Amino acid sequence: MELVVLGSGTVAPSASRTAPAHWIEAGPVRLLLDCGAGTLHRAATLAIPWSEVTHVALTHFHVDHWGELPHLLFAQKWGTEPARTAPLTLLGPVGLQARLTLLAAAFGDWVLEPGYPLEIVEIASGERTTLADDVTLEAHATPHTEESLAYAVGHGGSRLVYTGDTGPSAELATWATDCDLLLAECSLPADRAIAIHLTPEQAGALAREARARRLVLTHFYPPIETVQPAALAAAHCPCPVVAARDGDRFFIEAET
Repeated sequence: MELVVLGSGTVAPSASRTAPAHWIEAGPVRLLLDCGAGTLHRAATLAIPWSEVTHVALTHFHVDHWGELPHLLFAQKWGTEPARTAPLTLLGPVGLQARLTLLAAAFGDWVLEPGYPLEIVEIASGERTTLADDVTLEAHATPHTEESLAYAVGHGGSRLVYTGDTGPSAELATWATDCDLLLAECSLPADRAIAIHLTPEQAGALAREARARRLVLTHFYPPIETVQPAALAAAHCPCPVVAARDGDRFFIEAET
């Protein structure tokens, strides 16, 4: 698998970080994990083939994690040449269908009928679905909002876990055990810690408890720029740690 960080930021505007979005290539799957503001322009800047996306998986319904989804749906028909004809699958927590219906009332029927086959799949914590041969997506609840999910992408024996937004969670660590790459939110420094997000120290502890082989930190609010999140997290876990920047690429292989 390959991971490309399209957006390592949050809802807070940043000159260097767009809102949450992470591109995964695994076999025939082109998966977008979250779709916040700036996703498509960042993808274009990085020469990511965004028009070839096959699946979008949303972790929760805070606007910074899915606010650009209507733009993505519209651009597939009107922003590409030729217009999209291939199917697209949207996955997300329970409530996704209802929210898309409300968006259609605001923006137009094209949200649900964009001119190409659109499948909407609601996924609950504990469920696992097959995206393509040998590519799977699993979901696990996180302590952030009522619907918030973490996702695990499996392919060729390798496993990438994306926490989405979360507070500290022993259950999440157990579920993520032995992942090849843990893509963990790291929102705020310790002096600004809140229950529904992770500090660098807490992200490091999560990686240690999960026995993650690599930790990539993402979802940085501006105050995190005043500390060294990778170093702080690394003090709490034995694996390599990287503080992601928009455009960073990571390759994930199963441990042999």
